[in-house]
Amino acid sequence: MAHSIAQIVATIGPASRSKEIVAKLIENGMDMARLNFSWGTHEEHAADIVTIREAAKNAGRRIPIIQDLSGPRAQDGATHHFDENATTDLTEKDLRDLDFGAKQQVDYVALSFVGNADDVTNLRHEMETRNMHAPIIAKIERTIALKNLDSIIAVADGIMVARGDLGNEVPLEQIPFIQENIIKKSNAAGKPVIVATQMLLSMVENPIPTRAEVTDVAFAIVCGADAVMLSEESAAGKHPAEAVAMMEKIIVEAERHDHTPHPFA
Repeated sequence: MAHSIAQIVATIGPASRSKEIVAKLIENGMDMARLNFSWGTHEEHAADIVTIREAAKNAGRRIPIIQDLSGPRAQDGATHHFDENATTDLTEKDLRDLDFGAKQQVDYVALSFVGNADDVTNLRHEMETRNMHAPIIAKIERTIALKNLDSIIAVADGIMVARGDLGNEVPLEQIPFIQENIIKKSNAAGKPVIVATQMLLSMVENPIPTRAEVTDVAFAIVCGADAVMLSEESAAGKHPAEAVAMMEKIIVEAERHDHTPHPFA
């Protein structure tokens, strides 16, 4: 079976942290594993890292690990939003999580709620003080980030179209066109770009996605996305392995159209 060029990022969580499931995710096409530091303990994340690395070694694959920092978010029950009272993009929790990431030698660090290029530069400084040299993925999920998009792309190593929180800041009908613009600008700068959030959301409960979700994933690839991401589908859903397998099928088909992704280093 053909393997996609564009990559699949799968979030590891309660539904997918067993050795068996992680091995199945890799077999089905997972290329990168995301650990969401908005949830879980360092002990749980450390165990996940061991599992991912062992499964990757057994499969003869390299599966980079993305440490996704939670950033200044205010929790509201099961949901969250950007903390408008925040004075910095890096919280004390983020700095403690960076200490953990440095010790674990994570492969990428994703920065939530980026507002401007200085946020990325500040993170890079904090990483350097910890002898961390992992590439930084800037998550675009605030209106101010859209205004500062060019300068953010210039200093970041990769970009994530984080549609969840972005959808709380702009009218939903604008999301497809904002996404397309971010992808085009990232492509032009030669920076890899990930499209994330709710791509196969119905597969949290169902073994097959909706037709609209299939179209969404394919649209992202045809527009130029270099990676697409599963969040709760793989972290907490009932069908994590099936979600990865379905995403792989969609990408392979979409890549029959002329798009050459920018591979993650």
